[in-house]
This record gives sequence, structure tokens and C-alpha cells, in this order.
Amino acid sequence: MSLDEHNKDRVAKPHDRLALALAEDMAAVNTLIRTRMASEHAPRIPEVTAHLVEAGGKRLRPMLTLAAARLCGYDGPFHVHLAATVEFIHTATLLHDDVVDESAQRRGRPTANLLWDNKSSVLVGDYLFARSFQLMTETGNMRVLGILSNASAVIAEGEVLQLTAAQDLATDEAIYLQVIRGKTAALFSAATEVGGVIAGAPEAQVKALFAYGDALGIAFQIADDLLDYSGTTASIGKNTGDDFRERKLTLPVIKAVAKADATERAFWTRVIEKGDQHEGDLDHARALMTRHDTLNATRVEALGWAARARAALDDLPAHPLRDMLNDLADYVVARLR
Repeated sequence: MSLDEHNKDRVAKPHDRLALALAEDMAAVNTLIRTRMASEHAPRIPEVTAHLVEAGGKRLRPMLTLAAARLCGYDGPFHVHLAATVEFIHTATLLHDDVVDESAQRRGRPTANLLWDNKSSVLVGDYLFARSFQLMTETGNMRVLGILSNASAVIAEGEVLQLTAAQDLATDEAIYLQVIRGKTAALFSAATEVGGVIAGAPEAQVKALFAYGDALGIAFQIADDLLDYSGTTASIGKNTGDDFRERKLTLPVIKAVAKADATERAFWTRVIEKGDQHEGDLDHARALMTRHDTLNATRVEALGWAARARAALDDLPAHPLRDMLNDLADYVVARLR
């Protein structure tokens, strides 16, 4: 592929087109992030934060806030503060997640807890949460503060629920949905909702933006969980099979357990509940999922949530950014087709 073809392919991706359309706003967000992640007294803070913030992530969540605000006619300046807030909350949760999950790779690079230590990751994550609250209060909008502070609590609650539910074969699809609504969709929906609120959009549009973010986040997480079993390390930016090794009951496993016979259930009890895993167990787990068609069933659910996200956009005004958000809902599940 030539350089021109490569660039054309990049811009063809919805999140890249979104980044291009929001380039000026995103530049302001990045400047604000770099300014606010600084610390006069603790140089470890910008070291750890920069490792993750500068790792080349898509900045999808802050772009959702910017796009929602612009789509609703907002001309600034506080959408930049809110976008930076959303990114700080997201980065804080990543730092904490990698400690909890004992992860060694994030976005194709060593995790902060591996390069530094768990204490640094947890404390810097706490610092970023505090910074996010400082930023959101600067908007002077109490409803925005309520939405983002509630999302922060729901995220933490979802992570704790996952701790108790992850290795319990009694965990069903309803609990799984509650977990991923907390750990992923809560920030997506808050990111889009606050964009509408800061723009003073009609309530119907604010609700539509929330519904879009919620469905997009759920589709995103189900796709991520599916790719852990059916993708490649290069395509997902982390080691495939990590969820299995960490004994997480994600949707492909939950569906397989629901269809398991006595022998298969004994296997899942051993590898998930007891953590007694051996060479070849991951391949066997994949074989059981294939036997019961749970990978395809999970794929169908992800596509369904993406369709819900697209449908929510019908209540928003016609705008090029709305078209990009529509394409983005397709893109988060495109790897599953």
C-alpha cells in the first residue's frame, strides 16, 4: 500500500474522520491535558500519566463529548474542559484496572504498573480523578457535575461488581450487562450526555445522546470481550486470552457455561472458579465456544447494540458529525463481521 493509499484508508475510518473534523478542539483538549497532568512537587505523576496519555490512544471518549456539543450547536469554551475531564477519568480507570488485572500490556506497550509499580499506578490514578473533578467544576454547571460524578461512582461500582462476579459460574448475562454498563458504557454515555447538556440542547436530544453513548459503550465492550477469544494480539493491543487467564466471565464464556453439559461444566469450574489452568485449556475453551456457537451469538449481540446506537441518533439534528457518529457505531463492531 502506498503512503497516499494508507492516509486515505486512515481518514476513511470514522474515528479518524471525527478527529479531523474536531482537530482544533482536540488540540485544545490535549494542551489542557498536558497542563493539568503536571505536578510541581511529584514528578512521578507526569511521568506515569504521560506514558499512558501519550501512548497513541484514539481519544474516543473526549471526541464524543466534543462531537455531541458541536452537534448541538455549542461554540465553547467548556466542551474542552469536559472532554479533558472525560479523558482523565478514563486514564485513571486504566491505571487502576491494570493493577487489579495484573496486566502487562496496554495499547501495545508495557503497562505503567509494570514499568513503575502498583503503588505509583494507583496513586497517580487517584490524582487524575481529583484533577477531573477540578476540571468539571470549572464549567459552573451543576448538572454536568452530577452526570460525571455519578459516572465515576458507577465505574467504580462496576469494577467491584466484576471482582465478585468474574469467577462465579452463577454470573448470568444480566449481571454481565450491569458490569459492562459500569466499567465501559457509563463513561461513554456521560461523555455524550454532558456534550448536549453544556450546549443547552433540548431534553429529547440530551436523552438521545445518552442512549447513543450507552449503546455504543456496550457494543464496544462486548466486541472487545469477543476479540479476546477470536482476535489477534496485534488487532486488540493486548494479549489475546487475557480474560481467560484472569478468569473473567465475559459474555462468550457465560453463554458457553449456560449450554454446558456436566463434563463441560466441570471444565469451566476448574479453569474459572478454581483457577486450575493448564497448557491447552485456552484452546479447549475456544473449542467449546465454537461447539455451542457462543462466539457467533456474542457477535450478534454486539451488532444489535451498535444498531441501537445508530437508532438513537434519529432524534438528533442533521449534521456531518451525526453521520460520523453513525459510522462510528458501525466501526466499533466492524472487526466482528
